[in-house]
Amino acid sequence: MANALSTFGNDLHSGKRSYPFVGKRNVWLLLATLLVVLSILVPVAKGGFNLGIDFRGGSEFTVSSVENEDPSVGEKIIAEKAPEAHDVRVTNIAPNTMRAQMSTLTDSQTLDVKKSLQDAYGVSDQDVTSSFVGPTWGADVTRQAFVGLIAFVILALIGMALYFRTWKMSLSAIAGLLFTVVITVGIYALVDFEITPSAIIGFLTILSYSLYDSVVVFDKIRENTEGYSEQKKRTFGEQINLAVNQTLVRSINTSVVGVLPVGAILFIGAFILGAGTLRDLSLALFVGIIVGTIGTILVSAPMYAALRLSEKKIKKHDQYIEDIRSGRVKEEDEGDHSSDSDGGSVRIEVNPVNLG
Repeated sequence: MANALSTFGNDLHSGKRSYPFVGKRNVWLLLATLLVVLSILVPVAKGGFNLGIDFRGGSEFTVSSVENEDPSVGEKIIAEKAPEAHDVRVTNIAPNTMRAQMSTLTDSQTLDVKKSLQDAYGVSDQDVTSSFVGPTWGADVTRQAFVGLIAFVILALIGMALYFRTWKMSLSAIAGLLFTVVITVGIYALVDFEITPSAIIGFLTILSYSLYDSVVVFDKIRENTEGYSEQKKRTFGEQINLAVNQTLVRSINTSVVGVLPVGAILFIGAFILGAGTLRDLSLALFVGIIVGTIGTILVSAPMYAALRLSEKKIKKHDQYIEDIRSGRVKEEDEGDHSSDSDGGSVRIEVNPVNLG
């Protein structure tokens, strides 16, 4: 198995095996666009996201030391004592611990529901706590999350433009980053995952992961395309595609290494400790890491190729390479050709056989 993976990686690095990430760039970019549109339409069709109480505001009760972890017990109490309450959610958040969330209750309703939950679950008064989250606080959390996202994108855009010395790489990396965020949020809406402050932290964290993966791939692209006009073996698109294939195994390995521990934390948080902060954070990371890898390979790299392949110098040299391959032209002196328009000369010999 290990030998097969090693052979697979060597074949990708040497170019013996290659996947058309750049050759089919229009297909990947169209597919990515459709996924983004669907991810935006999903919450619209469902009437919004499944926001946690921190965002929508409301009343919350936590019942500890319970023996009966049946949510229907709490749901029945709330239906009886606060029939006008909506967005009622009763969940088991940890062993022997229940949480009940709902719209805002009056003070008298809060005391009544608290006492009824205590009796229904057979616990003491100290085992039932109540809290209230105002909608203003939730709106502030939402605003700060958007501010953080915008600040990160702007700083990443400037930082990558300075690092790679080209805005096209920077723009392509940001496109992959935004693809990762939108698709991850769309998946949350589709499967009705609850969005909590912990999930928001997870969303912001995967931005860094997506950016890191893009930097790794673009570093290889820059290495392969350096001195491009001095070689006649591969076109510019083929050099980019080779770079993506050469880093494919590394991207997959990085994704697997990241997903495995996050998956373990997700399992512990969801099935052992119960729903809560640990689960919300790891769930966002788990989904985002996988989507981030896909975004770099199928969005960032193909988009960069699309932006560069229309450049006059690159099109000129690509055509020269294609002419050599097809036999339409023959070099007399390989050192005389340059795709740059800086006075470099090109000496070619026309092959009469191929003039038709």
